[in-house]
Amino acid sequence: MQVPHNTFVVVADGEKMLFFRNEGDAEYMKLEMERKEVQDNPADRDQKTSEPGRTFDASGGAGRSAYEETDFHQLGEDRFAAETAAILKERALRNEFQSLIIVAPPRTLGELRKHYHKEVEKRLAGEIAKDLTGHPVPEIEKILSAA
Repeated sequence: MQVPHNTFVVVADGEKMLFFRNEGDAEYMKLEMERKEVQDNPADRDQKTSEPGRTFDASGGAGRSAYEETDFHQLGEDRFAAETAAILKERALRNEFQSLIIVAPPRTLGELRKHYHKEVEKRLAGEIAKDLTGHPVPEIEKILSAA
């Protein structure tokens, strides 16, 4: 994938977002970090206070049913993706980038897409469905170049 000079690159998952700018050119990428945010999002089992509730059959039958369990960890990841999209919107409206590449795991990428503003969509040059938040910058550059 060609990553022209000054392209804004966001590498995110449900708990970490990394904002880079390509200070190199399309042939020799040099990603420089502009911002890093990490969310403390404990595992779902550590966020629960009790088991899901139960309900009786309203039709008078003897049936009982459990409510669906809420995955608080996933809710936190989805909220973090929405916050990432909101930051991208603000930066796009301030014309802080003209070209954008987003790298995120498929689930996070899907959640981000739900919240893209039209200005972000206009500047979106590419998306890569991979989790690279734990990779060193040279490896991220190599994967982007090969995409």
